[in-house]
Formats: sequence, C-alpha cells, structure tokens
Amino acid sequence: MSTPLSDRIAGAPISWGVSEVPGWGHQLDPATVLAQMADLGLAATEFGPDGFLPASAADKVATLRTHGLQAVGQFVPVVLHDPGHDPLPEVDAAMDDLVAAGASTVVLAAATGQEGYDDRPVLDDRGWATLLANLDRLTDAAASRGVVATLHPHVGTMVESGAETERVLAGSRVGLCLDTGHLLIGGGDPVALAKDHPDRIVHTHLKDVRLEWARRVRSGEVTYTEAVAQGMYVPLGDGDVDLTAILTALEDHGYGGWYVLEQDTILDGPPPGAGPVEDVELSLNFLLAFAAQHSGVGI
Repeated sequence: MSTPLSDRIAGAPISWGVSEVPGWGHQLDPATVLAQMADLGLAATEFGPDGFLPASAADKVATLRTHGLQAVGQFVPVVLHDPGHDPLPEVDAAMDDLVAAGASTVVLAAATGQEGYDDRPVLDDRGWATLLANLDRLTDAAASRGVVATLHPHVGTMVESGAETERVLAGSRVGLCLDTGHLLIGGGDPVALAKDHPDRIVHTHLKDVRLEWARRVRSGEVTYTEAVAQGMYVPLGDGDVDLTAILTALEDHGYGGWYVLEQDTILDGPPPGAGPVEDVELSLNFLLAFAAQHSGVGI
C-alpha cells in the first residue's frame, strides 16, 4: 500500500528566505524555521544550504529530531560540465550526511561555477558530454550508498530549460527532480514533463509562479533575484502553474516520492508578524485539499 500523499510533504528552508546565495537577504535562524515547519505538521525537510544546520551529521540529525522532523534530502549545486573538475568528492561529502540522517535523495543542480543564478555561460558539446557522463557516474555512486540521485533543472544553471531537460532525460540515467516553478521560468512545460516522463520523476519541488514575472526573467528584462524579491513566487494555487494537472499525472502514475513545498523568498529583514510561514501554510492547505479530492490519494 502506497504512503498517503499527506505523509509525503516536506519543507525547505528557502521558503523562509534561507539560501546559499551571498547577499540573498535576511537569514532566519534554524530554531525559528524548524519550529514553524513542525507546527505546520510537515513530516520532513531538506537540509538547506551549508551552514544552516550544524556541520556534523550527528548534530544535523539531533537538531531535526528536536523538532520532530526527518531529513528528506539536500540541494547540492555542483559543477558537472568541466572536464577538469571531478564533482564526485563534493557529492560524496554531501551524501555522508544524507546517509547518516536516513535521507533518500541528493538533489543535484548543474552549477555554472559562478555565484548566484542571474547569468550562465553557453555549454558546448564537450561540456554536455561531460555533464551527462557525470550524471551517470553520480547516479551509480548514489545508488551504491542507498541514495537516489536527481537532477534539478534550475534557473541560472547549465540545465534550466525544457530542451535542456529533455537532453538530460535522453542522454543520462539520472532521476529528475521536477521543480514546477524553475522549469516554467526556464521556458519548459512542467505539465508536459509530468505527463510524458512520470517514470523519471523521483522527487518534486512544488512552486507556483506569476507567469508575467517568469517571462520577464526569460527575456532578460529582470534578473532572477530581482523577480524573486518582487514576488514572482506565490502560494500554490495563486499563480499560473497548473499544479492540479501535474499532481494528477504523478499520482495516477503511482508516484511515491516527496513533495517539497519550496517557494523561493527574499527577506529584507526580520519579518513582521508571522512572516513566510503564512505562505507555506497556504501552499500546504492547497496540497492537502488536492489529496482529499483526488481519488485514492491521501486515503
């Protein structure tokens, strides 16, 4: 019997404005973020960026357990396209903590080697061949440790668009982390991907975005960071992503992975009132309502 959808909902510190990008914004402390996740009833969280949780695996696990949370995975941006760079040591180090915490997933992003997500170089055929070969190597390395490797198409990385995602699916064996917001912003179709490749999707980041801002990012009119600061991301159901179609396609195919509520947020300073948790709660309620309405889901 499959695990109910309601037991497969996780949080992500980025929804509280916690990011690995220098100068991203005010960073809330782990105690606040994790306590609010627990108060919402979330079952698990991704680790967040290096430095958010304690350095040692044992301390990471203890911190999460204090709040009744388990670890689901970690977002690991790593250079995959450079023939002179071996990404395995970095990913292995991340997997040390994931294995110790009993987490299931390492979420890879094809980093550019630059800071932030506002610009990226063009990848040539040699770079693509290196990237795809590294994805297969990392897939096998993760499997040998009982972890599932996924590739996260992400704005400002070497794999952000629908065409680039298709090239990864055709040229490698890596599982996919479907991020419903990043894929739309990058010019892809998250609904089509969920319908056409549900067997490759093993982890999901649920986002909703305002299409008008996504188009401005895509055209270069504004940077990704500027659009996030201006409210490109909205609670699930309030934007232009057809989340019901995506969720239906995945659940009907038998998807049993996590749904991570991940709404990139930038804070100018300590938030007034309840802060970002209000938007996370709205997203959670949307997902729970879907589970209740969808036949065979959440029962």
